[in-house]
Amino acid sequence: MTDALQETPMFPMARVAGCPFDPPPELSRRSEQAPVSRVRLWDGSTTWMVTRYADVRALLADPRVSVDVAEPGFPHTNAVSKARDAQMKTLMQMDAPEHTVHRRRLTADFMVKKMEALRPTIQRIVDGLIDDLLAGPNPADLVETFALPVPSLVICELLGVPYADRAFFQRVAGKLVMDECDPAEAMAASEELNGYLEKLVEEKNAEPGDDVLSRLAVEQYRTGAMTRGEIATMGQLLLVAGHDTTANMIALGTTALLTNPEQLSAIRDGADPALVAGAVEELLRYLSITHTEARRVARDDLVIGGEVIRRGEGIIAVKSTANRDPAAFPDPDALDVHRNARHHVAFGYGAHQCLGQPLARVELQVVFGTLFRRVPTLALAVPPQDLTFKPDAVFYGVRDLPVTW
Repeated sequence: MTDALQETPMFPMARVAGCPFDPPPELSRRSEQAPVSRVRLWDGSTTWMVTRYADVRALLADPRVSVDVAEPGFPHTNAVSKARDAQMKTLMQMDAPEHTVHRRRLTADFMVKKMEALRPTIQRIVDGLIDDLLAGPNPADLVETFALPVPSLVICELLGVPYADRAFFQRVAGKLVMDECDPAEAMAASEELNGYLEKLVEEKNAEPGDDVLSRLAVEQYRTGAMTRGEIATMGQLLLVAGHDTTANMIALGTTALLTNPEQLSAIRDGADPALVAGAVEELLRYLSITHTEARRVARDDLVIGGEVIRRGEGIIAVKSTANRDPAAFPDPDALDVHRNARHHVAFGYGAHQCLGQPLARVELQVVFGTLFRRVPTLALAVPPQDLTFKPDAVFYGVRDLPVTW
């Protein structure tokens, strides 16, 4: 190991200006030369970092590692993360068997077949927003006019949250996903959103509808299987993750395609739904927007990538470099919509892989299969170097996206 690699760098690491879609160079360098190594966190503690595809998958599927944030040694990546972890216990912080029980309560709501049945509804939402975009001012911010409203409308319809309240939940959700805000402010936002959802659960219990919160209210709250607060916390996770992740993928994926015209033309000019579906997988691999990565703590000694990780030591599994591992994806730094990238780990791996991935896939397939076909002249309204990105958020993306057509 070189002297530079013997140092313990700070995590997270900075991306390079001009390369907004690539992982930080230090992450890539360590993936090549020291794929399992130590990093230093904001509070002075150190944790293991695992960067290669095979090791990341092995780690995320290993029952000897825990997602329980209360376990000593669990790696909190900043003060907001630590406060957020202490405040909320969601599926993301539960181990089996508790995790299994809670996840099973939602599995039927996000099955592939059920999400496919939503495709016509999502298509209607996307077409309506494109109609509004084309009828509005040119240029326009695609984040505000399209990328954010699409998943917001979809997740509101699925959960049974009134879309009229979107300004409220987008405001509080914005505080929850920022890693550089005041921890107390983030926690106040969480409590505010939970209070709103608890009230909504009571309303659903009194007058159930055909939505996820109504079903949970009737099947879980009425029977005493879950408290109102537990359902609200579950709803908060689904609401925040369900719109913020996809909104960032739509905006950042559009940016990546607009700056890769050959890849864009393959999607825009092709009529094969399988090509669009494959392009979505490639964009998920290429962008890996959850750049706070997967955090774990060892419950037993284990060996990953030739390194012994002791019980009680924290681990960060880096999905962005795993998705750029040449052993799994030849020429990994190229965006290639013809690539078979379905085995990426953008949604995680193992028991804690993203519950909502079937919904995200359908949304992104409809978006990228429709937007460029209906607006074939869509282009950036500013030079790419003038775009601003979000390195300080849980989900990486572009802050705004001025486009013209």
